[in-house]
This record gives sequence, structure tokens and C-alpha cells, in this order.
Amino acid sequence: MSSAQLTAAAAAAEIQAGRLSSEELVSACLERTRQVEPTVQAWQFLDEQHALAQARAADDKRRSGKPVGALCGIPVGIKDIIDTADMPTENGTVLHKARMPRNDAAVVAKLRAAGAVIMGKTVTTECAYFNPGKTRNPHNPEHTPGGSSSGSAAAVAAQMVPLALGSQTAGSVIRPGAFCGDYAFKPTHGLIPRTGVLMLSRTLDHIGMFARSIEDLALLAEELVGYDERDPDTRPRARMPFRAIAAEEPPIEPRFAFIKTPHWERVDADAKEAYGELVESLGEHVEEVELFPSAREAWDWQRTIMEAEMTANLQPLWREGGERLSERLRALIERGREMRALDYQRALRSVQPAIESFDELFTERYDAIITPPALGTAPKGLGATGDPVFCVLWTLLGMPAVTLPLMRGANGLPLGVQLVGRRHFDARLLRTARWLESALR
Repeated sequence: MSSAQLTAAAAAAEIQAGRLSSEELVSACLERTRQVEPTVQAWQFLDEQHALAQARAADDKRRSGKPVGALCGIPVGIKDIIDTADMPTENGTVLHKARMPRNDAAVVAKLRAAGAVIMGKTVTTECAYFNPGKTRNPHNPEHTPGGSSSGSAAAVAAQMVPLALGSQTAGSVIRPGAFCGDYAFKPTHGLIPRTGVLMLSRTLDHIGMFARSIEDLALLAEELVGYDERDPDTRPRARMPFRAIAAEEPPIEPRFAFIKTPHWERVDADAKEAYGELVESLGEHVEEVELFPSAREAWDWQRTIMEAEMTANLQPLWREGGERLSERLRALIERGREMRALDYQRALRSVQPAIESFDELFTERYDAIITPPALGTAPKGLGATGDPVFCVLWTLLGMPAVTLPLMRGANGLPLGVQLVGRRHFDARLLRTARWLESALR
């Protein structure tokens, strides 16, 4: 087996034991990239020599006996809305072509401190909205990889890199993760700092991640969670032991709430059948739960907040060259410019009661919510990235969510299982996800 196929946790263990060098690992990933990138097209910027130079530096540091981080020598792909001081960050728009940030984003600085190799910049949709980039689904290049974190999801699925970062404002981590057959995780809002990341919506923006296992997600999350005074939604906290908690057996077997949401009728027939089998196999561990009345208008609230805040944040681009933006993005900004302040404030004030309703649900009975990550498998065609409707609610409420590649659609493409947890119980959600994966397999 090529080292490019290793999980991040397995590769890290091999490197720290001296049985594998970072240079060997990165070289294998680059060789894999040469094989599949012409079809998948996951990378916006990739400098092989720069990646190898970082790998050699990581190896030198480890061999010197100096302390090294948990990600020493592990290559990571970075979505191209996340600033990197040594690589361009173009935000998926021609208006930022060849843009060179002065500083690393907070998450990139954390990765470097943990010893990671910043492999390159992965393709994003235009300004992380709906207009697709060039990336294709690794399982079938005629199908979308999802968006907006298209390149990150595809790069991990195609074994070009074991870990990658993305972002989610509606469904931009969980949906492409499900479409590409990755393990993907969107933590609680404000858990990972967004400093140095293209801001679309302070209320909705999350950093997320793609990996090959739940253990990998825990490994990466443990290094990224933290406080940054420049992100007002983060706060000082003790280091969260993601890996230790995710690896534990739950003290009692978990119980799941299966929530279809008002959009269940739009789900593809094969996905409905697969979820029916999933619920049946879980037996007494799962119950179907109706969505609370306090959350039934959440999709309208999310759209209102997103359009208002994105319009405000993208005004400089609009002024600089609005005619060079896609029709999709121009339409969003035009709607946002007409937004009433009263509607925006009402939407913001509706979020907390819904959060409290779900807190009560978790406190009284359930460990996690089961719900689809998307309407089905990745749709055919490259002109759109799929509907985020099954991610929107959880993004709005800032709840942690993970998708697991546990099923297949009738067409053979990956069909993910989304688990949603209580806010700030992220490590326990990964523990529950590991239990579910073990129980089903």
C-alpha cells in the first residue's frame, strides 16, 4: 500500500516512530496527485518543490530531537479562501487573481505550529458561494463534488492528501464530504477561529475539515480549536482532548433522534430506502422525532441572515468589479441590498429559542440527531454543486455536525450519514459517530 493511502493518524504514528519520513509521504501524495489531478482538478495552487521543502524541514526537526507537534510532516490541503502567507489566496474570483496575503490565517498558523506541511490551495467555488469551480467528483467525473469546499473534499477522497480544511456557511463542508465519500466535520460555531478567512457571514461561517477516519477528524480538530482575540466568536477554553474522548466507548449505548425535517419529500428514493434500512438496523437505539415548531422557519432565517451579511461583506468586491462576478453572486448581492433591517433582526432573534429547544432534546433523551447530509448522492452535471437544504438548519444554529461514508446510492456513489450534536459537545459527537460506525459495520 502506498503511504498516500494512509490515514493521517496512521501516517503520524509511522513518522513519529521513524518508519516513514515526511518527504516520503509528501512524495507519495504528489505522485498520486500527478495521476489523478488531470481528471479531478482539486488544486488551485500546488508547488511541489515548496511542499517537499516543508517536508524536509519537518524531518530535520524530528531527527534533531526537538519537540514536534502531533501533525509533524502530515500534508494538509487548504481551501483557497483561507489565507496563506507563502501562497496565493484567490477566493475563487478573478478579482483576487494572484492575491498574496501578508499573514497566515489563524488555522494555518495552528497547523504550522503542529508541524503540518501546507500542501497547497484547494479549489473553492466563487467566494465560497454557489458558482462552481473546475473540480470534479473523484468517484465519477461527470458528477459534482459539491461545494463550496469542492477541492478539499475531492483531494481527500482521491487520496491526494490525507487532511484538508474547508468552510461552511450553509452546507459547504458536510455536503461535499458526503458527495465525495469523506469523513467531514463542522464543529460548533466559534470553536475554531476564522481570522484570515474570507468573511461571508459572522453569524454563519464555520471552519470545517475533511479526513479518512473519525480518528483523523479528532486529531485535526484537537490542533485547530482555540481562542483568537481577532475572532469575537471564540473564547478562551481549556484544550479539548478530542482524540481521547472520540476513542472511548460511550458509558451507555447512544440513542438517536431521526429527524427528517420538512424537506424529506425531496429526498431521492434510494436515499429514503437506505435511511429506512439504517433506522431499522438501529432498532431501539433510534426514534423518529418531529422538528420543533420553533425551527420550522429556520431555512428562511438562514437565507435572510446569509444574504444580508454576505452583501455587507462583499461590498468591496461589488464596487471593484461587480460586472466580473457571476450572475449567481450578483443576484445574491442585489437581494441583500434590498433586505429590510427589521427582517434581518427578526431572523437573528429567532435563532436562540431554536437552540434552546434542541438543548432540551439532548438533555432529556438523545445523544445525536441522524438526518441526511443531502438529498441523495452527488447529482450528475458540473453546473451546480447540489442543494445544501439538509445542512442549513444545523449551520444556522451553530451545532456540530459530521458526515460518515457508510452507505452507497443505487448509482454506486457515496451516500453519507449526517450526525448532529449538542453545541460544545463536539468530542462526544465524534465518540457517538465512532460507535455508530462500529455498530453498523
